[in-house]
Amino acid sequence: MFKKNTLHIRARVIQTIRDFFNERGFLEIETPSLIPANAPEENIDPVSALPWQLQTSPEICMKRMLCRGYDRIFQICRCWRADERGLRHLSEFSMLEWYRSNSDYNDLMDDCIALLQKVAANCTEDHFFHQKDRKINPQDVWHKISVQEAFSRFAEADALESSQNGLFDEVLTSLVEPALANFDTPVILTDYPAKLAALSKIKQDNPDFAERFELYAGGLELANGFSELTDPVEQRRRFEEANEIRHRCGRTELPLPEPFLAELSAMPESAGIALGLDRLVMLTVGAESIDQVVAFSPESL
Repeated sequence: MFKKNTLHIRARVIQTIRDFFNERGFLEIETPSLIPANAPEENIDPVSALPWQLQTSPEICMKRMLCRGYDRIFQICRCWRADERGLRHLSEFSMLEWYRSNSDYNDLMDDCIALLQKVAANCTEDHFFHQKDRKINPQDVWHKISVQEAFSRFAEADALESSQNGLFDEVLTSLVEPALANFDTPVILTDYPAKLAALSKIKQDNPDFAERFELYAGGLELANGFSELTDPVEQRRRFEEANEIRHRCGRTELPLPEPFLAELSAMPESAGIALGLDRLVMLTVGAESIDQVVAFSPESL
């Protein structure tokens, strides 16, 4: 497919996303790309723009807006993560994030289903997504499977044990994700082990797991969503633990987002999600490389 045509479809996808959220009463917002501190994560390095950093995600500022009473917000923006490059990765990429108060991760799952159905209906000729000569039908009933069940079913492994012994990512990428690629509808992978909760709430009825899910289509990871953690003490502990892991792995420890932690107790029960916009366009046009859906790859500059 000629890139010119692809970029026209990309623009249509972005417009469809805006229409989707505007129709549902979300406010489109813009927050700064240059910030003092991102949320520290074990495996993500921010791009330095001394004395601050470029955002790896707009989540810190968007959650502060939830704390201030904005109840439904979304943003399409650029994000940066150091040393990320591959068929599905760019160091500078486009992200869609949305947040809703008085909601949980189940509401986000419903949003994902409706959004992808609308994008496929508006932006593809056959209402299907495409990945490696396969069709993925978002209009049919989606598959929803817990992480624990997926590990048992596709890898004969235990997700909790894998999260404790450091094998979780290896099992996920080598055995579970390839199995998810065989489904002919998008797949929602739910309830990650509590050790991998990130910024999500722990499940009240089963504290071994967190209210976190990831969205896949054709084996391509598209989105990561949470019922948001609203406890500033626990959130600080997780940030500090992430920095301890970074230190043990020889990575630089990262500053904590103190204004976010100071406001977090004011956040209502909320849910939020990040979706890779470039990857959604890849599915829409059937591209195998992220380079095919952006105007310029880094190597072409």
